[in-house]
Order: sequence, then structure tokens, then C-alpha cells
Amino acid sequence: MSSIRTRLFQTWFRLSRPMTLGVRGVVENAEGQVLLVRHTYTKGLFFPGGGVERGETALYALERELAEEAGVQPSGPPRLIGIYSNHRVFRNDHVVLYRVVADGWTACATDSAGEIAERIWADPLSPPHDVTPGTGRRLAELYADGGNDGHW
Repeated sequence: MSSIRTRLFQTWFRLSRPMTLGVRGVVENAEGQVLLVRHTYTKGLFFPGGGVERGETALYALERELAEEAGVQPSGPPRLIGIYSNHRVFRNDHVVLYRVVADGWTACATDSAGEIAERIWADPLSPPHDVTPGTGRRLAELYADGGNDGHW
């Protein structure tokens, strides 16, 4: 059922928006772990984030999504890591990735409205087996000197 819902949502996005832009945040804690979220509507663990809506800057969308999904409020400007093509998953989609260091955020109220099933802190060098491929590639890039081919 969730795969049908996802396909319908993607089809609607393709028709209504010829290009899509999303943001993700690599949020770190004092123990060197990164925050991952599990959505209720798709499989795998992701960095918190989501789509940039009309009229929003990427940074504003990141702040909104981090608060909604993760209960995280950046206390300073997150560092831009890169912009990646996400064409493997969704044609003409791009992801802007930011890093939020351990002393660069505070906890805040969250309102995931049934969207987030789980929030976990994970070792970036030994992530859970079900991180999504894109999340795994970014963890390797940031923490294990992995490559970056520009694709999410």
C-alpha cells in the first residue's frame, strides 16, 4: 500500500513540478553520532529533511524540516556540504545536504504528525543495516573518506 501511495505522490510531483529540490541535515551529537529518522511511509533510515516548498529558501526548509521531523533547531548556520543529483530515485530531483555540528543545535518541540516512526542516533562509521543507499554514501563520504560522484 505504501509503495502505491509513494508512486502516486511522485507522479503528482512530476506533473506539477518539473524539478524538485529537497534538503537533508547531518545532525551530530556530542558522542559523534548522527541522527537518522525512519518514516512511516517508506522503508529505510534517512537523514532528517524534506522538500523545499515554493517561496522557501533551502536553509529555511532545512530548519523547518529539522524541527518537524527531528526536534532539532540549529543555533547557528549549518554548513553546506553539497548539492546532489537524486535522479536514481526521482527524475530531475536534487538534494541539498547540510551539516549541523554537535554544538550547533538545541532540542525543540517536534510535530511530525505521524510521519516519523523512529528517531535514532547512530555511529556514522557503522550505521544500521537499513540506511538508504544515498544516506550510506553520504556517511561514507563524510566520515570514511568515501567518494562523491555528485549523485545522492
